[in-house]
Order: sequence, then C-alpha cells, then structure tokens
Amino acid sequence: MPASLAGLQARHGPRYRWLLLLAVMIGTMASIMSSTIVNVAIPDMSHHFMLGQERAQWVSSGFMVATTVSMLTTPWLLSRYGYRRTYVGTMVMLMAGGIVGGLANSFSLVLAARVAEGLAAGVVQPIPAIIIMRAFGPHEQGRASGLFGMGVVLAPALGPSVGGVLVDLFGWRSIFFMVVPLCLVSLWMAYRYVPDAAPGGVEPNRRGAMIDWRGLLLGAVGTLCLLNGMVELHGAGRAHAFVLLGGALAALAAFIWWQRRMAASGGTPLMNLALFGFRPFAMGSIVAFIYGTALFGSTYLLPVYLQLGLNLSASHVGTILLPAGLVLAATIAGVGRLADKHPTWLLVSIGLALLAASFALMLTVSLASGLWMLVVWAVLGRIGLGFILPSLNLGSLRPLHEHLLSQGSSAINFLRMLGGAIGVSLCGIVLEWRIAAHGDSLANTTSSPARLAAFNESFLMLAALCVLAMVAAWQLRMPAPAESISSGNSPNHKQDAD
Repeated sequence: MPASLAGLQARHGPRYRWLLLLAVMIGTMASIMSSTIVNVAIPDMSHHFMLGQERAQWVSSGFMVATTVSMLTTPWLLSRYGYRRTYVGTMVMLMAGGIVGGLANSFSLVLAARVAEGLAAGVVQPIPAIIIMRAFGPHEQGRASGLFGMGVVLAPALGPSVGGVLVDLFGWRSIFFMVVPLCLVSLWMAYRYVPDAAPGGVEPNRRGAMIDWRGLLLGAVGTLCLLNGMVELHGAGRAHAFVLLGGALAALAAFIWWQRRMAASGGTPLMNLALFGFRPFAMGSIVAFIYGTALFGSTYLLPVYLQLGLNLSASHVGTILLPAGLVLAATIAGVGRLADKHPTWLLVSIGLALLAASFALMLTVSLASGLWMLVVWAVLGRIGLGFILPSLNLGSLRPLHEHLLSQGSSAINFLRMLGGAIGVSLCGIVLEWRIAAHGDSLANTTSSPARLAAFNESFLMLAALCVLAMVAAWQLRMPAPAESISSGNSPNHKQDAD
C-alpha cells in the first residue's frame, strides 16, 4: 500500500518518528544477529559437510565481504527505490538467505545463502543513521541514537548464547532460521511505518542514473584482495599475501581515480569524495576505521585469551562477557541523552580513553587472578564502547549538507566494517608473531607466562590504536560550516523526516 511521508505523519502523530526508528531497528537487529550467531554453528557445520577449517571459515568471511561492499550501494538504492522498497527488499533477501541456508544440502548453497544475507545486512545498516539525522531534531538525535544502539547491541550480546543452545538441541540448521521471525516482524512494521519517499522526502527517481558498477567492482575487488591478503599473512605464503595486498592498494588507487572522474563529469559516484572535505567527517571516518579495528579485533582476541591464555572453560567465558554486554546496552542508552547536551568529540574521546585503559589493564591479569578482575576490565571496555557508539555518527554526520547524509552514513559504516575485517586478521597476526617470539605455541595444551606476555603485547597494540583514534576524535570539535548548520538544523528539519 503506497504511503507518503506526510500521510504517515498525519496518521500516527508526534510518535511517528519513534515508530519509524523501531521499525528499522528490528531489521538491523536481524542483520547484525545473522552476522554473529552463525559462528557458534561452524564446528557442527564443518562436521556435517566434512570441511576443513579454512573452507568453513568462508561462511563468516563471505558474509563480511558482502556486507562491507554492499554498504556503498545504499544511497543509490534509496534514491532509486525509496525507503520502503529498499528496506522491504533487504528483509526479504535476509529471510530468504536464512531459509535457504537452513534447508541447504550442500556447502556451496550455504555459502551462497550467507553471501545473500551479507548483501542485505550491508544495505540496511546505514539506513537508521540517516533516519535519525532527518527524522529527529538536534535536541533528540542523541536520545534516538542511544535507544537504537541499546537494541542493536543486545542482538550480538545475546545471540551467540541463544545460538549455542539451539545448536545443542536442534543442530546447526536452526541457527539460520533464527532471523526469520525478526524479518517477518520488520516486514509488517515496514508496511505500516516506513514511507515510500527517498532521502529528502522526495519521490524515488526510477529513471535516475544507473549505479556506478565500475566503482562497485573496484571496491569489491579491493576488499577481497585486502581480506584474503591479511588471511594469507597467517600462513607461510607471504609472497602470495603481498601480491594480494598490492592488488588491494592498486584497486584503492583506481577506485579513488574513478570516483573523482565520475564526479568531475557530472555522474553519480558510488562514494562522494566531497564528504572528506568536511574535516569533522574526515576525522570521524578515521575514528570509525580504527574503532572498527579495535572492536572486532578485541571481540576475536578476548575469548581466545580467556580460553588459551588463562585456561578458562567456555562457560567461564560466557560468564565474563555477558555482564559486559548488558552494561554496554545500558551505557549506550544513558550516553545517548548526554550526546544531546554535551560535545560529541568529548564523549567519543572519553570512550576511547576507557577502551584503551581496559586493554592496557589486561596486563595486570595473571594465571592466579580472580575472575572478578576480568569482569571489571571487560565491563570498563564496554562502557567505553557505550560512549563511542551513539556519539561518533552524530559528530561525523551533523556537519554534512542534507543531500550528503545518505552518502555519509554509507561511507562511515563501510570504513568501520573494513576496519573490523582488518582488525580480526591483525590481532591474529600479531598474536602469532609475539607467541613465536616468546618461544611458545598455541598448540601447547597449557598456558605459560610467555604466552600471557604475547597476549599482553597484543592488547597493548589495541590500546595504542585507541590512543591514535583519540587524536582524530579531538578534531570532531571543529565548527561546522554555517550553510550546513542552517540546512540541517532548521526549524523544519523534523518535518523533512524520511
């Protein structure tokens, strides 16, 4: 049923913007849950299809590559098809990927289903930030970001725990079906609350410019070369790794050249490089990239450290990490309100400082330390993340002209995901290097002070990255251009909600 923005606002009144945010939040939760929950099913799936570890890992890495690249297509899809058709299309694709993956009888079909889910997840994840910047006034954007972030972080915090129970009871196929109920709810809400309009409240331009296929291809090739090159650095094929990383650099240079050429010729580039002319956005992008590296890297490193470094059981790992996830959700909700009243650069800097401190304090842990110490340091780091999450997008996107918001949200999500993909490999490479340097091996069944020293040096690397990001975060306080402020924070800004 067609639904204009004005009609939906008139029908639902002042609460409409919150209903719209809830509708896209549920779909985003489904996409994020699909990205994390499958990890618990990989061992069972590997046994079912008789796969080696490297082939089985493509279930996760294929999803991540698809997600990262498809984020760049969100602005074009929104302008061409509008919010409702784009959002409904991604939810249908995500649900279809879950159903096909759960019913698949071959690993190739499972992998194809995961790639489809990744494509859908990448398109949908930039949309909430665009809606928050357009549907809410400046005095409410922080609160909206906090409530949205609280719901979204609960998905990866609770998903693996629920997924583990499902795998034990029903096998790996049940994991794929978990997204189906969320997708059905999000589709129902989309037809009630998501408008047909494109960004800016205008009608979608079905006959607009075609998507920048060359830019998309260069972005996909560069991302694949980069991620595979990082993985190859783990093994003995260093020459192959350097060839792939060289290919990634070449693809990046070609991508930038092509985007500039498209913009100069009056075309519609996949990524508008004019975004980086706004210094707060450019600095926010650096923070997002480093933050993604530290977040995803620590998400990989911490469970490995607890099990192989401190000899804790999997149940102890869950006991330590679950409270931290719940604290993160509560922190985001509180900090969202602070972001409406305090400078975002300050909140982001505080978060990065807390995150860096939590990594550095891991050096105080020994084999004889109590679990309470690990819980405290993990909670401290999640409090830091809670300060960063709702503040970073606001500080980066507020200075942009309205017509750049879609591109800005897409670009900053792309850079965060790219940093995250690099972070996992980077932590693995540094850990292997330092363990070998200390004369130990993860193949040994028991831990040792040498192994703990190697983990400590890996945590110090993450702390140093957070400190580096703080330097960029301080630049978020640069004043926004007057033209951007007048267009983005006008009294009618809320009425331009999409």
